[in-house]
Amino acid sequence: MASHHLKRLMLLRHAKAEWGAGVADHERSLSSRGHLDAPLAGRWMVENDAVPDLILCSTALRARQTCTWVSKELGDKGPTPKLEEGLYAARAVEILALINAVPSTVTSLLVVAHMPGVQDLAMRLASVDSNEDAVMEMATHYPTAGLTVLEHDRDWAELDGRDAAVTDFVVRRAHSASR
Repeated sequence: MASHHLKRLMLLRHAKAEWGAGVADHERSLSSRGHLDAPLAGRWMVENDAVPDLILCSTALRARQTCTWVSKELGDKGPTPKLEEGLYAARAVEILALINAVPSTVTSLLVVAHMPGVQDLAMRLASVDSNEDAVMEMATHYPTAGLTVLEHDRDWAELDGRDAAVTDFVVRRAHSASR
């Protein structure tokens, strides 16, 4: 494929969730806006030839629903997501530990998780070769359904800090999509 066998890591914050009274945080579902925005990340992946080989998804309902919408957009090209209990409310270091355990045969990985872990990890991994505008945008505002795309030429086990280049920070909203 690409020279130096580049690998792609995509960190996706789940789409907008409801704040239902009496509902446990883990069981909060997507809001109507979340259901509209979630497929857009998957559509971006298809349009940009960025379909993942492996998807790790938090067990929280809102993350699973986001992942379902993304997977629907990926169609037959997308892998069956793997639910990871450890991604729920995970800190950056905990998300990184799961990524470090990914087999080296995986060339493109999508992680669907939560704030602040996804933003903190994206910032931790961003190398000096990153797209500066994308890094500044994700550093200041990481909205629901925000997607950070990073590339690196290491084994997953070697990822630690400042060793992946942020190529894109994608924020798409269904209500603002122009057609």
